[in-house]
Amino acid sequence: MIGYDPAGRPAAMQLNEVVVTEVALPMPTATNMVIRTATASVKVDSLELAVAGVRELAARVGGFVTNAGIQTGGGQLRSATIEVKVPATRFDEALAGLKPIGELESANVEAEDIGEEYVDVTARMDNGHRLERRLIDLLATRTGKLKDVLDVEQSLARVREEIERYEGRLRYLRTHTAMSTLTVTVHEPVPVVGTAGTSVMGEAFRQAWRNFVTFLAVFVQALGIIIPLGAIAGAVWLVVRARERASSRAAA
Repeated sequence: MIGYDPAGRPAAMQLNEVVVTEVALPMPTATNMVIRTATASVKVDSLELAVAGVRELAARVGGFVTNAGIQTGGGQLRSATIEVKVPATRFDEALAGLKPIGELESANVEAEDIGEEYVDVTARMDNGHRLERRLIDLLATRTGKLKDVLDVEQSLARVREEIERYEGRLRYLRTHTAMSTLTVTVHEPVPVVGTAGTSVMGEAFRQAWRNFVTFLAVFVQALGIIIPLGAIAGAVWLVVRARERASSRAAA
């Protein structure tokens, strides 16, 4: 049989009310819940020494390297991109530690305040735990039909799934606020003449030869205009010369 409360309502009606009821709790407080990320570009004399310097800096401040990539080869500017995770409390120290490695060209810092989200998710999780305990108590005292018991168990499973989702989100927020991300790009100087990975003098001789060949090609192309114009000019000169001679004989 289905149990009844003092007001004469079936216990199944109590179940529906429990599921939809949201418990109001005092809002917790969260301080320093900020996710900070930074990107920096550093010009260095030696790529290998710079990469080693960034790794040493990460270890010195209690961080670690998560990703690293190096771009080298003929025709490419030698550079490397290194992603470092550092403790948030030593983020500024890590950023300042880039200056001894080389010439700091740029540094961009972004901060995302997630304090409001952290408080909201924490409150939802606490409410979920309260509702979970009430459903467990209700399940322990349930004396009604099997369907009513199954309904309570399904509601309990949904509540626990939501709690796990909230807990996962809180772990994510705590992890990303505790460790900041610093992405460093280091590169060697761009050559004054030529391109990276090539010989400066060799490129100069090749360019001189290309200029000479280009000059010859332009000269040959110009002959198609110079020869016809020269022929026309010569013919005109011969006609004018012949007329002058004829005029001179007539005058004599």
